[in-house]
Formats: sequence, C-alpha cells, structure tokens
Amino acid sequence: MTWLPADFVHPVHVPLPGGGHHLRPIAGTDTELDYPAVMGSRERLWSVYGEAWGWPAATMTYQQDLDDLIRHEREIAAHESFNYALFDEAETALLGCVYIDPPQKAGADAEISWWVVDDRVGTELERALDALVPRWITEEWPFREPCLIGHQVSWKEWLARPAAVTA
Repeated sequence: MTWLPADFVHPVHVPLPGGGHHLRPIAGTDTELDYPAVMGSRERLWSVYGEAWGWPAATMTYQQDLDDLIRHEREIAAHESFNYALFDEAETALLGCVYIDPPQKAGADAEISWWVVDDRVGTELERALDALVPRWITEEWPFREPCLIGHQVSWKEWLARPAAVTA
C-alpha cells in the first residue's frame, strides 16, 4: 500500500498568484539552475535542513546534485515523494523548492516544506509561495493531516516527534 491513492494524478504546473512564477516537478535537466540556487543559499538551507536531512553539504558537487535530482525525478514518477521547483515564467531561474514527502514522524500523513533562494527571502515571491503552498496542499492533494514543517510546526518540534509507524 502506498501513501497516495492509486488513481492520484500529481499536478505538473502550478502557477503562483500574481503571475510570473510557477511550480513544476523537478528533473535532472534542471541541475544547471538548481545547483547555483542551492549552493548560493547553502548556509541558510543547511540551517533549515542540515540537522534533519544532512543537506546541502558544503562539498556537494554538480554531479551529486544531478544524481539527487535524477533520484527525485524517479521518486516523483513512482509517487514516492515529490520535489517541485519554483521557476520564473521562462524557466531561466530556479528560485526555490517545495518538498512533499510521506511522513517520517508521527502525527501526519504527509510532510511538506519549502524554501526560496536567499535573495528572495522576505520578498513578495516568498509571501506568494507561503500563501500558495498550504492552500494548494489542502485543495489538490489527498492528505487529511499534512504537516507544514517550518511553518505550522518548527523543525525543532518536528525532529522531537516520534517516528511514524509504518504498516
């Protein structure tokens, strides 16, 4: 049994309010844009995801990022987990990501987190993403108890939760 209904079709293009930006599933071909986005915001991303995921390592190479994105692409195709990249309309810049994962911790049926690159923190784009993600998850995904890590629940609180019970 999977964590999603067998007939669930994941969204492939999600426009942000205000236009000019959208989310879509990430792919290995996005490495050229993803690598500088991640490494350019690495210290802040490590402060968020480092303890939980060990990511992004200071020594992460372009090839490691490519391998990671190819893995994400396979997981998306298999509906195991989802990584959506935030792009400008022309897809010339990757400006953040949204992660939708099966629960690792008790108390949720999905775990969602997201980020924007350093130079978009505190901007209208970040506010638009912060407004979109909870609504999008509620309206278009089949979860009853999603956990919005870093927003609804702090990373510290999430890390302290007991592990999810798997069937």
